[in-house]
Amino acid sequence: MLTLTNITKTFNPGTITEKKALRGVDLVLDDGDFVTVIGGNGAGKSTLLNIIAGVHYTDTGLIKLNDINLTRRPEHIRAKYLGRVFQDPMMGTAANMSIEENLAMAYRRGKRRGLAWYIKNSEKEFYREKLALLDLGLENRMQAKVGLLSGGQRQALTLLMSCLQKPEVLLLDEHTAALDPKTAQKVLELTEEFVQKDHLTTFMVTHNMKDAIRYGNRLIMMMDGKVIYDVKGEEKKNLKVEDLLEKFSVSGVVSDKLLS
Repeated sequence: MLTLTNITKTFNPGTITEKKALRGVDLVLDDGDFVTVIGGNGAGKSTLLNIIAGVHYTDTGLIKLNDINLTRRPEHIRAKYLGRVFQDPMMGTAANMSIEENLAMAYRRGKRRGLAWYIKNSEKEFYREKLALLDLGLENRMQAKVGLLSGGQRQALTLLMSCLQKPEVLLLDEHTAALDPKTAQKVLELTEEFVQKDHLTTFMVTHNMKDAIRYGNRLIMMMDGKVIYDVKGEEKKNLKVEDLLEKFSVSGVVSDKLLS
C-alpha cells in the first residue's frame, strides 16, 4: 500500500543548527495496517509523518502509494489520497463555518465543484448519520459554528472529516495529546471504530506507550531518525510497557509523558 525507501531528511544543513531528522528509513505499510509509531522527542516520528503528507520533501528516497510516486508531489495533491488529524484540535476545521459546511468541504475534497455552495437534503442526511456515530449530539447542531465546539468535539469532527472519503492512508499526528484523558479515550475509541469499519491503512504517531500497545496491529519505535523496532501480530499483542521501557532505556529518553 505505502512504501518508503531510503528516506532521509536534514533540516538546516551546513549550519550550527543542522538536524538529521531521518536517516535512511525503509518502511512498508500493508493494506489495512494500523501502525502506531512511538519514540522520544526528536526521534523523527512527526517528521516521517510530514514527509508522507508532503509538508516536507525528502532529501533522498522514494515514496510510493500503490503505483503512484508521491515523492515530489505537493501537499495539496497528496490530500486526495490521505486523511489527516493534527495534534491541535483547532487545525483540522474551519471555525467560522458550520458543522455541515465543514463536512461538505471534506466530502467534496478532490471532486469537481461548481460555483454554487449548496448542500442537498440527501447530503445533509448523510452527514447527520455520520455525526450520530460520534455520540456527541452534533447531529442536532449541524448549523452551529465549529468555533463554538469544545476541543474534543472539534477533534472528533476532524477525525470524521478525515475518514469521510475512506482515504488510502490515515495520518494521525498525536491527535489526542492536547485532550483531557476522558476525551482522549473517546477519540481513540472512535479512531479504532472508523479504522476497523473501513479497513483504513493508518499511521498513528503517539508519545503514549500504553496507547501504542493497545491500538493497532503493528508498532514501530523510532530513535535518532531510524526505525529500531518493528513488531506486529501476536508478538505485538503480548507486548507490555516494560518491554518498551527496556528498548527505550538504551537511549535514556523515557519520560512521564511516555508512561501516561
